Amino acid sequence: MKTYHETVEWMFQQLPMYQRVGKQAFKKDLTNTLKLAEQLAHPEKKFKSIHVAGTNGKGSVSHMLAAVFQSAGYKTGLYTSPHLKDFRERIRVNGQMIGEEEVVEFIDENKAFLEENSLSFFEMSVGMAFDHFARQQVDIAIIEVGMGGRLDSTNIINPELSVITNIGLDHTAFLGEDLATIAGEKAGIIKEQVPVVIGEKQQETQPVFQKKATEMQARIFFAEDYQFPVVESDLKGAYQKKNLRTLMTAIKVLAERGWKLSEAEVKNGLSKVKLLTGLQGRWDVLQLKPKVICDTAHNAEGLKIVLKQLKKEKFQHLHILIGVVNDKDLSKVLDLFPKEATYYFAKPNVPRGLEAQLLQQEAVKYGLEGKVFDSVKDAYDTALDAALDEDLIFIGGSNFTVAEVL
Repeated sequence: MKTYHETVEWMFQQLPMYQRVGKQAFKKDLTNTLKLAEQLAHPEKKFKSIHVAGTNGKGSVSHMLAAVFQSAGYKTGLYTSPHLKDFRERIRVNGQMIGEEEVVEFIDENKAFLEENSLSFFEMSVGMAFDHFARQQVDIAIIEVGMGGRLDSTNIINPELSVITNIGLDHTAFLGEDLATIAGEKAGIIKEQVPVVIGEKQQETQPVFQKKATEMQARIFFAEDYQFPVVESDLKGAYQKKNLRTLMTAIKVLAERGWKLSEAEVKNGLSKVKLLTGLQGRWDVLQLKPKVICDTAHNAEGLKIVLKQLKKEKFQHLHILIGVVNDKDLSKVLDLFPKEATYYFAKPNVPRGLEAQLLQQEAVKYGLEGKVFDSVKDAYDTALDAALDEDLIFIGGSNFTVAEVL
């Protein structure tokens, strides 16, 4: 019997995990996931679910949905990725992370099968989540897609509703170089006669979704076509406005399907998303003097909105701690950052982290000046020492950078 930490370490080492090594970890079909589902006696058929895909916002929308269902008294499973600090953040029931002993037990019981079939980290995580939700007899599980949709391990469920928040140019090496191609991958979660909510109308992607929905005889709802009263959420990022509209459209469709979600329960759930689901890293204010904000936005679309919101903050001087992974197209993101800030460049502590020196060399081309640090912790400590009470420190560029500060 291994310890929890040894078990998770073993999982991380199984076949390249995308988050650590990138491209080699990307699987081209669902064969393995289906084999695992069969081995586990098809847990995915034992609970109802909602499937959430998209380039930006899928994590926030998944957590909001979970909070609303929890608030309405449903026993709610939530599967998301990546985690920030502990692997168990990915698998929750009513906000409670799966137990360490359950993680160990699942791997122990299935280890021979997992090794024999060379299951990847992500495939076994999905199997573990579905198994946990089935055992816990959840009323509903909110399942966030890992990457893409069509070939994502989560795509073996037949949900009550599919949600696609939006399409941006992220993971282009795997999903395609243009929005229409990427939309085609994400549209893979649209199922036979299962309604689908699309968060944003985009010229290049709308026809792709409409065509797929027609083929699948699935009713399609574009969130932008609906007006909802303004709802408040404890998630304060400016980008949450779009996510809230997507969420409210989803709730409207779910109510039509017989789910009891009253206005009061929706409001209550949305006011306590972080508390109910344990969400972190979305426009998180960590302290006030100096004010420290972190956000996991890491592609151009997400960063645009976050940096625009940063400009609206009041501060004397801006300090930005940035660390990225090595498959980012820096030309698309560095241009968005403000030139009048002091930068602290650091490499996130994962194999895919980009060397801080290289990040600094690129940043200089865009007029961003600052020093290189040996670790995210060093960079953060230095920024805290340098900042006055009236200053603002922003931390971002990657989930991993934010995770190290949290």
